[in-house]
Amino acid sequence: MADNFENIKKIISPSGLKIESNHVKIGDKFAKTFFVYSYPRYLSTGWFEPLINLPHLFDVSVFITPLDTGSTLKKLRKKAAQVESQIMDQQEKGMVRDPQLETAFSDVENLRDVLQQSEEKMFSVGVYITIYADNLEELSKLESKMTTLLEAKLVYIKPSLFTQLEGFQTILPLGEDRLKVTTPMNSGPVSSFFPFVSEDLTSDQGIMYGINRHNNNLVIFDRFSLENANQVVFAKSGGGKSYASKLDIIRSLMMGTDIIVIDPENEYERLAEGFGGSFFNISLTSHEHVNPFDIPIIPEGENPADVLRSHIVNLAGLMKLMLGKLSPAEDAILDRAITETYASREIVPGEDFTGKPAPLLEDLETILRNLEGGKDMAERLYKYTKGSFAGLINQPTNIDINNRLIVFSIRDLEEELRPIGMYVTLNFIWNLIRAKLKRRILVIDEAWIMMKNEDSASFMFGLVKRARKYFLGVTTITQDVEDFLRSPYGRPIVTNASIQLLLKQAPATIDIVGKAFSLTEAEKNLLLSAEVGTGLFFAGKKHVAIQIIPSYFEDKIITTNPAELLEKKSP
Repeated sequence: MADNFENIKKIISPSGLKIESNHVKIGDKFAKTFFVYSYPRYLSTGWFEPLINLPHLFDVSVFITPLDTGSTLKKLRKKAAQVESQIMDQQEKGMVRDPQLETAFSDVENLRDVLQQSEEKMFSVGVYITIYADNLEELSKLESKMTTLLEAKLVYIKPSLFTQLEGFQTILPLGEDRLKVTTPMNSGPVSSFFPFVSEDLTSDQGIMYGINRHNNNLVIFDRFSLENANQVVFAKSGGGKSYASKLDIIRSLMMGTDIIVIDPENEYERLAEGFGGSFFNISLTSHEHVNPFDIPIIPEGENPADVLRSHIVNLAGLMKLMLGKLSPAEDAILDRAITETYASREIVPGEDFTGKPAPLLEDLETILRNLEGGKDMAERLYKYTKGSFAGLINQPTNIDINNRLIVFSIRDLEEELRPIGMYVTLNFIWNLIRAKLKRRILVIDEAWIMMKNEDSASFMFGLVKRARKYFLGVTTITQDVEDFLRSPYGRPIVTNASIQLLLKQAPATIDIVGKAFSLTEAEKNLLLSAEVGTGLFFAGKKHVAIQIIPSYFEDKIITTNPAELLEKKSP
């Protein structure tokens, strides 16, 4: 047994310990210990919470030792007499009163009262903090951040100079205070140290997202109450991201919110059928068509010329996605060709083009063929007008969008056409959103498809950034976290989302996710070991561990579990 104990000590012990005057080096890590030596007159509840929630590696030890009430009362009585004597001496000398002495006397007397009546007790309190970093520069930055945070609360700390080893031993879970830098406190201030503060995301308005795993409260939140209503959902395949988003859709519909979905795998078809929504299949052989050249409905109060120019810019982005990389000269020719295509139908900025028929892609091809330098681009467009991809976007729009739940499916599109299909659909949706101000949510599933190309990624980022102005919340869902975050537009989309839902993550991507969301080691471990439907929910500055809970009937409508679907089909 003794041999086993010795082996365990060897396993958990660091390879070496180097002691300096103001830090220690433990293996490859640098550590520095501090003690709290000064507090404000009042310690408010939860003042310790900002320190506990810092996304850095550190340890905190709080030593609380009860003091004898009788001896404490004797000391307080002596202290009260000293302070009162000082006050009387100043009065006799005709000096101006000292508010500090009067406040001190009042505090001592109040403390004597509560101790005498056994309403509170006295304690000796020592608080020690050890921070860790990979190098001295990071250690210094973390020290500065922590010092600034505490000084804002009027709490002051000092490093344990020349006693860093004793400080590190104090932090270890041995229950030994080797530094013994303590402060006497009564029960009230001591209670404010309680560090296990769990966030609460229960409000009077909004929808239920799940159960708070910290305290079993309901997570009820209104995404439109934040600075923007955008949301990102990251999870590995099978982690429950689409499931959680479908619950969000059902519950948002009940609150009067209109929903639009871009569905890459027909996962939302049963949901649309169950709630009487519209389901449009965007593919080469589909009967539903979206013409990207449709003239946007002019929103009330906006200049028609500005709306048309903005639409032409978006259309140019689509053409670049279809044509591939263009030279500056070709870019200029394309912009001119699009403008002339609209002009051929008497649609020009500055004139009334209400009711004019929209051109088609084949009209742009014709214009390009007749422009010097445009023939090569026209040849490249041929496959989309009369070639193998002709059935996709060279048709007039024929879909009815008068519904509160609209789903656009792109599952049957070839892999090469998916980014184009998503772009066309998003542009159509964006024009729809701008036309009338309504409370809406746009769900973009498998958003990493759009991030593959710079023009489509830029368009999606612009949509996310401008959504708030049009009372729109964009939900971005992806399983390919690495590709999404490595795009120059991926991280800005994340930072422009007030709500973030992180479900089960793969070991290969956890470091990328951890860095993007400033996760602690405990939070990263939670996401690695999370069961389906559990994870982390961020709403503004608050975040909780969440468990997604459906009702029986919700589950029957939204499940995509193959075994359950087969069971339903069987007689």
